[in-house]
Amino acid sequence: QVRVVESGGGLVQAGGSLTLSCVSSGITFSIYEMNWYRQAPGKLRELVAKISSGGNTNYADFVEGRFTITRDNTKNTAYLQMNSLKPEDTAVYYCNAAQYGLSPKYDRHFWGQGTQVTVSS
Repeated sequence: QVRVVESGGGLVQAGGSLTLSCVSSGITFSIYEMNWYRQAPGKLRELVAKISSGGNTNYADFVEGRFTITRDNTKNTAYLQMNSLKPEDTAVYYCNAAQYGLSPKYDRHFWGQGTQVTVSS
């Protein structure tokens, strides 16, 4: 059984920091791309950051150098370090483990239940 579990969310003042963790089990973690998404009330879910199996990273434009995604394959864990948080960063943050096949029908995606991040002004 595959499990993806996020933790580390909470309430923080603007300018503060949080580190989210995402522990996965039931998959070969090292071969999965790990992604962080977020969804604010009334908005679509959006990609925040991704890290490939090889450690290459990409970030959404709105991150503006404030967040860092990392992974520790020995712990089956991905992290999202968030600094200089803004009220507009308030959202539920979701972890996604993704493996891509030769065509989309072979793609595999596993999602966590999400962790709430609230940034007060």
